[in-house]
Amino acid sequence: MEVRLILGDQLNAEHTWFEEVNDNVCYVMFEMRQETDYVKHHIQKVVAFFGAMRNFARAREKEGHRVLYYTLDDSQNEQELEKNLNKVISLLDATRFAYQLPDEFRLDQQLQSFCKGLKISSEGVDTDHFLTTRDEMGKFFAGKKKWVMEFFYRYMRKKFDILMVHDQPEGGSWNYDKFNRNKWNGSPAIPPPYLPKVEDIEQLHKMIEDQGIMTLGSISKDQFLFPMTRKESIKQLDYFCENLLVDFGSFQDAMHQEETNLFHARISFALNVKILHPLEVINHAIEAYRKQPDTISLSQVEGFVRQVLGWREYIRGLYWKEMPTYKGLNALENTNPLPDFYWTGKTKMNCLSTTVKNSLEHAYAHHIQRLMITGNFALLAQTHPDAVDEWYLGIYADAVEWVQLPNTRGMSQYADGGMVATKPYVSSGSYVNKMSNYCSSCSYNHKKRLGDDACPFNSLYWNFLDDKKDFLKSNNRMGMMLNLLRKIKPEELAAIKTRAYEIIANPDAY
Repeated sequence: MEVRLILGDQLNAEHTWFEEVNDNVCYVMFEMRQETDYVKHHIQKVVAFFGAMRNFARAREKEGHRVLYYTLDDSQNEQELEKNLNKVISLLDATRFAYQLPDEFRLDQQLQSFCKGLKISSEGVDTDHFLTTRDEMGKFFAGKKKWVMEFFYRYMRKKFDILMVHDQPEGGSWNYDKFNRNKWNGSPAIPPPYLPKVEDIEQLHKMIEDQGIMTLGSISKDQFLFPMTRKESIKQLDYFCENLLVDFGSFQDAMHQEETNLFHARISFALNVKILHPLEVINHAIEAYRKQPDTISLSQVEGFVRQVLGWREYIRGLYWKEMPTYKGLNALENTNPLPDFYWTGKTKMNCLSTTVKNSLEHAYAHHIQRLMITGNFALLAQTHPDAVDEWYLGIYADAVEWVQLPNTRGMSQYADGGMVATKPYVSSGSYVNKMSNYCSSCSYNHKKRLGDDACPFNSLYWNFLDDKKDFLKSNNRMGMMLNLLRKIKPEELAAIKTRAYEIIANPDAY
C-alpha cells in the first residue's frame, strides 16, 4: 500500500499519478488548523481552498481512485500534517509514502524532515504544473549581477515557441507594455464579471466558524469569484478570452471607483491551486487572438502572456533561489506597524478606502491596486515588511507564499534591495490620479503637498525619498526624482517632512 499526499494547492487532475487506477494507492488530503491558523486568512480564501479540495477529492473518487479525506471537523483529524500522516500510514499499514513537491518552503522543509524519520520508503515527485524547474531560472541568470525579467521572458517565449515567428517575436516586438497603461474613463464598456457556480459555501462557512477559525473579510454566494471545480475554472477562462481579453492589455494598469474587476481574468486562484495549467491558460488566450485578429490586438494578448509565462515563472524561480533568507530581508530597515485601516477600510484617502474595502469584500484586488495603492502607501509609511507580508498573504484568496512573498517583499516593498524591482515602486498622488478616478471624489487634493487637504501620498513620497536618499543614490532610475528632491527649498522640505511624520505616527486619522 502506498500513501500519496495531496496538498490544498496541488489540485492538478492531469497529474501523472491519476493516469491509472491502482487499488494499492490511497490519496490523502487534510483540512488542518496548521494551515488555517499560521496567519489570519480571508474567509473566502479558506472557503475556496476547502471547497476546491473537496470537489477534487470527489472527482478522483468518481474516477475510481481511493481517497482518504479529513475535513476540518473530522474527529480523526489531528490538525497537523505530520500527525495526520503518521495516523493514516499506520491505519493503512502502508509500505511506501509519496508526495508532490510543495511550492512553499515551510512545507517543503516539513515534509523532508518527516520523510527522514519514516521507517518506510518515501519519494517526492514534481507537481507537473510549472513550466520551469525550481532551479532553472537560477541557472539561466548564473553569473549575472541583475536578474532582468525581460531576458527570462524572452527565453521562455523561445523555449515554448509562444508568439514566435521562427526565432523572432511575432509582430516584431517582445513587449507591448507601453500600450498597456491606459486610464479607463467609462469606455469601452466592461462586461459583467463571470460568477462561478458554487455549492456548499454556506455549509463551509458555518463549519469554519463553528471550529473557531479566526478569519477576516465577508462572504456572499452572490459575489464569490473563485471557481472550485475544473469545469467552472474552464468556464471562467473561456469567459475572459471571449469577453475581456479584447481590452485587457490596454487597461491592465487602470483603476476605477465603480469597477472592481475591469478587464482582468481573475483566474489566479484556479492557477495557483493548479486546477488550471499555465500553458493551457496561455494557449486559450492565443487561440482567441487567432480567431479574432481584427478584434483582439497582439498587444492585448502579449500583455496577458507576459504575466503568466514570464512574471509568474520568474517570481517562482526567485523564491526558490533565495529562500529561506529572502523572507527576512528588510533592506530599507523599515519598522513601522501596518495602519489599522488595512483591516477596516476606514480612512479618508479614497483610493485606499476603496481598495481595502474591495479586498475585504472580494478577497481580490488586481495587481496595480496591490502594488500602487496598498503597497505604495505601506512602503511610503515605512512599514515593516513582515506586517505587509502577513496582510497580503491573508487577505487575498490567490495568495500562496511562493508568489505572494517575492511580489510583496520584493516588487512592492523593495525589502530585497532590488532583486525583483529595478527601483522602489512609490509614487505621489499624481500617479493615482493618472491611472484612476479615485482622486475626483477624495477628501484630499492630489496636487497639494502641504495643508490639511493635501494628499498624504505627496508628503510621504518626498519624505521617503529624503529618508532613503543615501540608499537610493546609486540607483540610476531614481536619479531624476532625487534631483527634484534637491531642488525643494529647505523650509518647504522641513514642512513636508513634519506632515509626513504626523501621518506616519497616526495614519488612521487621515
